[in-house]
This record gives sequence, structure tokens and C-alpha cells, in this order.
Amino acid sequence: MRGDTKAKHGGNLSLALDFGPLLVFFLSYKGAGWLWGPGNPITAMIFGTAAFMAAIVVAVIVSKVKLGRVSPMLWLSAVLIVFFGTLTIVYRDQSFIQIKPTIIYAFFALMLFAGLMRGKALLKYLLQAAYDGLTEEGWRKLSRNWAFFFVGMAIANEVMRRTMSFDSWLAVKVWGVTIVSVVFAGANLPMLMRHGLDLGDKLDSEDIGETTPPQG
Repeated sequence: MRGDTKAKHGGNLSLALDFGPLLVFFLSYKGAGWLWGPGNPITAMIFGTAAFMAAIVVAVIVSKVKLGRVSPMLWLSAVLIVFFGTLTIVYRDQSFIQIKPTIIYAFFALMLFAGLMRGKALLKYLLQAAYDGLTEEGWRKLSRNWAFFFVGMAIANEVMRRTMSFDSWLAVKVWGVTIVSVVFAGANLPMLMRHGLDLGDKLDSEDIGETTPPQG
């Protein structure tokens, strides 16, 4: 039964598909800066953004082929990355790609809060991840927690992009935000256990991977 569940959810793969394009962006940007020198930051930014757009398209394809589905979060990330990436390249302005995370986080926060106001735990459907045994109250609390987390992330991204250089913003986005997201997902596990999650069967990295927010 456990093997079937993991094959269906693919938590580690889901996390890799989400984090991978961002890592490609970071490495491409840094690599371009090394190739063309620090005097060409716009060229490096455009090169990194183009690689980011290509990587998210590949992630969508891999998700469809390997998991048989593309999560709503990945779809939204892909659409916004391609849209804002195109604007970044056309107008040669990094602010377009920097504001994208704010929009993603704000959108999901609004969606989750709207669902909670209607008595529904939309996170269960947005992530398409099911914890066997988790009660509806558990899903509602998890949705509430992530909604507040998304609000905090949106505010943090706005502060970072307005006060940091692009290099510093990207480094924090790739490493700091990802680590904070995974830690926050893990911090929710005790609450999930109190609401039906089986500790012996469910506590591993794949479950955390299924409930991290979009990193794109």
C-alpha cells in the first residue's frame, strides 16, 4: 500500500520539479556572469531568465509523464515564469521576474483564506497530495498555516527585492526561502499527527516535499 501511495504522490520528485528550475536559473545566471564578466549583468540576467523559462517547461512535461498530472501550483508557476520571464527579456528589466514570487504567494494566500471562509481546505486540492487518515480539521489547520506563511513570504519578497541587489535577492530566494519552506513544512507534522496522520507510515521527506509551496 505504501509503495502505491508513493508512486502516486512522488513527493521527492515534486520537490525536485519545483526547486530544479529555480536552481537552473541560479546556476545559469552565475555561469553567464562568469563567462561574460561582471560588466554584463543584464546579459547574465537575460540568459538566466531564458534558462529558467526552459527549465519550468521541462518540469511541467516531466511531471505529466512521470506523475501523470501537473499540480495547480506547478501550472501557475509555469505560466507566470513564462509571462514575466518574457517581459524581463523584452524590456531587459529584472524587476518583472522578481515580482513574480510575490504574485504567486499572494494568489495562494487569497485562495486558501477564501476557501477557509467557505469552510473548505483548498490546500488539499491545490497540492493534490493526500495524507491518509488526516481529518478535515487537520486539512483546515494546514491550509490556515500555509495561508499565513504565503502572506509572510509575499511581504518578505517585496522587502528583499526593494532592498537587495539582484545577486543577493536570487541567492536568498534559491537557498534561504527553500530551506525556510521545507522547515515550515516539517514543523506542521506534529499538528498533522494530532489530526490523524500516521507517524510510523508517513514521516519522511516525500511527505514534506508534497506540501512545500511553489519555489518558482
